[in-house]
Amino acid sequence: MERVKMAEAESLETAAEHERILREIESTDTACIGPTLRSVYDGEEHGRFMEKLETRIRNHDREIEKMCNFHYQGFVDSITELLKVRGEAQKLKNQVTDTNRKLQHEGKELVIAMEELKQCRLQQRNISATVDKLMLCLPVLEMYSKLRDQMKTKRHYPALKTLEHLEHTYLPQVSHYRFCKVMVDNIPKLREEIKDVSMSDLKDFLESIRKHSDKIGETAMKQAQQQRNLDNIILQQPRIGSKRKSKKEAYTIFDTEIESTSPKSEQDSGILDVEDEEDDEEVPGAQDLVDFSPVYRCLHIYSVLGARETFENYYRKQRRKQARLVLQPPSNMHETLDGYRKYFNQIVGFFVVEDHILHTTQGLVNRAYIDELWEMALSKTIAALRTHSSYCSDPNLVLDLKNLIVLFADTLQVYGFPVNQLFDMLLEIRDQYSETLLKKWSGIFRNILDSDNYSPIPVTSEEMYKKVIGQFPFQDAELEKQPFPKKFPFSEFVPKVYNQIKEFIYACLKFSEDLHLSSTEVDDMIRKSTNLLLTRTLSNSLQNVIKRKNIGLTELVQIIINTTHLEKSCKYLEEFITNITNVLPETVHTTKLYGTTTFKDARHAAEEEIYTNLNQKIDQFLQLADYDWMTGDLGSKASDYLVDLIAFLRSTFAVFTHLPGKVAQTACMSACKHLATSLMQLLLEAEVRQLTLGALQQFNLDVRECEQFARSGPVPGFQEDTLQLAFIDLRQLLDLFIQWDWSTYLADYGQPTCKYLRVNPVTALTLLEKMKDTSRKNNMFAQFRKNERDKQKLIDTVAKQLRGLISSHHS
Repeated sequence: MERVKMAEAESLETAAEHERILREIESTDTACIGPTLRSVYDGEEHGRFMEKLETRIRNHDREIEKMCNFHYQGFVDSITELLKVRGEAQKLKNQVTDTNRKLQHEGKELVIAMEELKQCRLQQRNISATVDKLMLCLPVLEMYSKLRDQMKTKRHYPALKTLEHLEHTYLPQVSHYRFCKVMVDNIPKLREEIKDVSMSDLKDFLESIRKHSDKIGETAMKQAQQQRNLDNIILQQPRIGSKRKSKKEAYTIFDTEIESTSPKSEQDSGILDVEDEEDDEEVPGAQDLVDFSPVYRCLHIYSVLGARETFENYYRKQRRKQARLVLQPPSNMHETLDGYRKYFNQIVGFFVVEDHILHTTQGLVNRAYIDELWEMALSKTIAALRTHSSYCSDPNLVLDLKNLIVLFADTLQVYGFPVNQLFDMLLEIRDQYSETLLKKWSGIFRNILDSDNYSPIPVTSEEMYKKVIGQFPFQDAELEKQPFPKKFPFSEFVPKVYNQIKEFIYACLKFSEDLHLSSTEVDDMIRKSTNLLLTRTLSNSLQNVIKRKNIGLTELVQIIINTTHLEKSCKYLEEFITNITNVLPETVHTTKLYGTTTFKDARHAAEEEIYTNLNQKIDQFLQLADYDWMTGDLGSKASDYLVDLIAFLRSTFAVFTHLPGKVAQTACMSACKHLATSLMQLLLEAEVRQLTLGALQQFNLDVRECEQFARSGPVPGFQEDTLQLAFIDLRQLLDLFIQWDWSTYLADYGQPTCKYLRVNPVTALTLLEKMKDTSRKNNMFAQFRKNERDKQKLIDTVAKQLRGLISSHHS
């Protein structure tokens, strides 16, 4: 029973829930019905719900059917009535439309006539009132229109006059009109506009002359160049009291009277268009390139407005800024001459404009202001030139720069600017120019010396002979008498170096032109620079050639000959400088050329190199020496290496024929002494531990060969036996050992008349010890032979006595 009750209760609950859902479906919008249906499907009784839903649908269908059956006849009647009313309404509409059309057609002409009448009467009243008012306002408007036209055409000063008449004469008559009040309110603005427009013109002028300063300066410098050329022509002609033209005569002064009423275009920037003239005779004046009217107009307007001081301060401030920009050199200015030229043109252009403003306006700029700007410009220009010119390594560029600076200084000097500091700075650049010249000529000398063949110059005809004589001052009567072909004693680098020294002097002279230096100063400058060329550049070049590793004796000999002739040519260089400077060498404080010292030093270095080279050659031959110090055979001829060495020395000294006698003699004596010293060292060196009398005999033959060479007189000028003295130490030492004359040596030692005066006991003892060791080791049965035993005792006795001499000498 309980189960049945529980089932009935659940069935009632389900039925109530389904009823609620159906009511909710009937009353809820279809868009929100989803959650309701989902609750049905979430349950287990959706089948029963569907049955209930079908039942409810059928009920509603029956109700709709009943309602439609009840009202159908009324609906049909209403439709019939509406159809009848629609026909009548259409007829009424047609009648109303036709009546309206007829009415509109009949009243159209009347409406038009009424509108025209109304408009004509309104216009008549307006015209009458307007004529009356315009007659009163027309002068004001005409004056205002005139003001605007004057402002539009940039006639600012007449505009100011018109504005004054408008304000004090015309506007008070119509002051009750609103437009007059607007005009009155605009008058201060118009004054300010005139002020601003004139200032704008001034700014355009300032900007334009800043951009065109280089053109202005270029023209001024071109005129200065023309004037200088004209002065040079006059100076070359007979002087008839001619002087440098004054500034007014040299340059055209721009006409300062500017008509204030002349119209100017909006593109008027202050620079007049001038075609570039290739003909130097028609170069326009620097001031003729510039239209200064914007400055004059603006100055006049500000003066009328009572703001002249403001204008002056503004103008000076802006020009100072422009001056700083102009004076700032470009970073690559030192690379080309055009960079310097543009820099100078801008500076000249700036000061040409300022100078003109100074002389054509009253007080806009003054002399103190100009001087202040020039002092600043001068200091900055000199600093810039010092910096950038220090980068120049090309002497031609430095020379062109000097000429440009001189033209720059001359141009500004014409305008009254002091330029002494520029010429002082040119003296500093002169030193730099000398350094660049020295570097250039160092390369020239190096190329000449490297390309020379170091052989006497051969000539095969009179024409070739005169050509060489024309290049180098050389006189030799014996050479002139010789038939062709013949040779000059010097090589080609002598005339080349001589001519390059003259070219250097010409280059120095070029820099001194137009520097306003006296002849003495020019002469001193040239001589000092030439001395640097000789003592430093040429000397170093010669020393480098002399010190080269691969240089031979022939080249060294030729260098000595060449420097001898160059030394003799120094007096001709002195005369050359005297001729181009017109300063006699006898003048007080005249600098002397140091060429003689330079060539002497080079010659001495070459001589020392010859001595060193000869000694090295001798050492190379001695390295070929291969003595058998233990031989017992007596040789019959000198060693092969020594014979070759002597042959080499003979051929070498034969080349010394053109050398000064003392040089050849010194070289020969130095070689013989070095040979003797080297042979002595070879005999006494520690590696030679033993030697025999037979080896000494062979060594003696070699020394005799050397003495024979010395006696043969390889170099003329030696007194008899003088050259043999180089081998005297070896000779006395060898005679002592070969003759075994120890009794004489020991008895006469220390006396001036000693036969073996040049034999040192230490040397004798060293050599004796080597022979003593040989006697002991090579004669194993010496103790059984009486002669050998006696000789051994004698060697020991002599060695003992030599040690006694050595110890007594040291004590």
